[in-house]
Amino acid sequence: MDAQENKRLVMEGYQMFQSGDIPQLLERYQDDALWIEPEVENVPFSGLHKGKAAIAQFFKDLDNAAQALRFEPKDIIAEGDKVVVTGEATWMVRQTGRTYDSPWVHVFTIRDGKVARFQDYHDTAAGERAYRPGQPGQATTGASLHH
Repeated sequence: MDAQENKRLVMEGYQMFQSGDIPQLLERYQDDALWIEPEVENVPFSGLHKGKAAIAQFFKDLDNAAQALRFEPKDIIAEGDKVVVTGEATWMVRQTGRTYDSPWVHVFTIRDGKVARFQDYHDTAAGERAYRPGQPGQATTGASLHH
C-alpha cells in the first residue's frame, strides 16, 4: 500500500470508531498488533495491549470508563509505512463525572495493508486528574478540567 492508501485506511478506522463499529475496526489490525497508551494512574485502559483480543478489551474498557463528547481528527500525514494524525478530544469520565479536553497525536505503522502498531500521545495530566477518585475538598461530579 502507498501513503495515500494508508491514510484512507486510518481515516476509515476513525469513522468506524466514531460510529461504534469496533468489530469492523479490528478487522483493519494485524492479529499481533500493538496498541500503546501512556501509563496513567487510575486510567483503566492505559498501557500496552498486544493482539486483537487485548485491543478489543481496550475498547470495552474505554467505553466503560469514558464517553467521547468530542473526538476530532485534524491533520493527517503519511510517509512510507507511517501515518500520523493530530486531533483534539473532550472526554467525560463516567466514574467521576468530570470532563477534560485533550489534544492528541496518533502514530500508526501499517504492515501488509493493516495496522501493526498504534501509539497514542495525549495530555496525561488532565486525564489523571479527571479519573482520580474524589478526595476531601475536591468536587466529584461536574468538575470540568481543561488543559
